[in-house]
Amino acid sequence: MPSAKIDPSVIVERGQDSPLSVAISQRDKDILETVQKALERRDVLLAFQPVVQSVEHGQIAYYEGLIRILDHTGRVIPARDFIETVETNELGRKIDCLALEMGLIALAEAPDLRLAINMSARSIGYPRWKTTLEQGLARDRTVAERLILEITESSAMVMPDLVSVFMRELQARGIAFALDDFGAGYTAFRYLREFYFDILKIDGQFIRGIADNPDNQVLAQALIAIGQHFDMFTVAENVETARDAAWLAAAGIDCMQGFAFGAPSLVPPWREGREKLRA
Repeated sequence: MPSAKIDPSVIVERGQDSPLSVAISQRDKDILETVQKALERRDVLLAFQPVVQSVEHGQIAYYEGLIRILDHTGRVIPARDFIETVETNELGRKIDCLALEMGLIALAEAPDLRLAINMSARSIGYPRWKTTLEQGLARDRTVAERLILEITESSAMVMPDLVSVFMRELQARGIAFALDDFGAGYTAFRYLREFYFDILKIDGQFIRGIADNPDNQVLAQALIAIGQHFDMFTVAENVETARDAAWLAAAGIDCMQGFAFGAPSLVPPWREGREKLRA
């Protein structure tokens, strides 16, 4: 008996209308609406997480300001729940602007603070982002040397030539740059010679549980060696245990970030004393 022929167009049509595709589409729509309304209300915050030196455990090198939004109930929503959905549209640019604005305010408030703020390479050339940066630098001349801009590996590779020029211009003014999520699989290593990032942040997938994972140990050692070769300061992300921290310190990592040293806090550490006095 001859097998029945299947019309490819039927497969495509069914795939487009499948429960999974509908659910994903609705989820993305809900995320966009939630973010849009939060931005309209300016319900956006920074959570601050320490990045500590390996040679002196607990000595803070700098903080990273992580964007958070609040939904209509006041629930805090971390960036991982929305950033990929908004990354490629204007909401992503607006989020980058607000993150930079809040970061510059924090730097002006705490003269000894060094702070990293995330941005997408897609925000390079976005007029509002550039205006926000210039206004912050004009208000406080010390800000540039205390500001670190983190660009994810994936977005940097979307427009590597533009990123290189952008970095050189701002590095000349004292701003440092970190390549975030390094090793996630996007970077053409030849670009590392052209980027001149100051900091290389090794993706957490290679770090979590590293003390008991020989494969990740080999990969992390290779990534650390790449950073050292290009004179980049190396940071391990998602360090969650003391054993992992000890292994990384012995492997030569410069700094570490993760729950082993502190969770992101919505109350800036330099304000904690004042908050307790008010309580």
